[in-house]
Amino acid sequence: MISRSAIIRGTQVNYYFICHTKLWLFSHFIQMENTSELVALGRLLHEQAYSRAKKDEMIDNTISIDFIRKKDSLELHEIKKSNKMEKAHVYQMMYYLWYLSKRGVQAYGIIDYPKLRRRVRVDLTEEKEKELGEILKKIKEIVSLPAPPPPKRRSICSKCSYVEFCFCEEG
Repeated sequence: MISRSAIIRGTQVNYYFICHTKLWLFSHFIQMENTSELVALGRLLHEQAYSRAKKDEMIDNTISIDFIRKKDSLELHEIKKSNKMEKAHVYQMMYYLWYLSKRGVQAYGIIDYPKLRRRVRVDLTEEKEKELGEILKKIKEIVSLPAPPPPKRRSICSKCSYVEFCFCEEG
């Protein structure tokens, strides 16, 4: 049996692009998202957008896809509030596509930004699959560190649910 810590989740791929400290903390079950109003707003958007779709499709008890449609082929959807972290969203979706491809399932992804009325299609190419392999190795390296990497103050920190954890000694 694979230990829970050995399994990489889509959220971890997302956090790799946002903040390595956040990635490490989340991966070690230090989760602050339940204290964030912004996360609560994102959950509300998730619930209200695409209300007719069956939400939160869990696959292998490992990845959770916001919803899936069957059109000409399998279409995975992720609902996001803003495109400010679009690179993180794209790689999270590529991870889901990679995960399914390893199980013989071919699909493409759609990142939905309902508030912006925008959609981004994501396809997993051979080049991106190689890049994702390197990213997954780096995620495992970060997660295996004995302590979190030191936080780096960025403009997005003020909206992060971990801000007080990372910068509690500041004003």
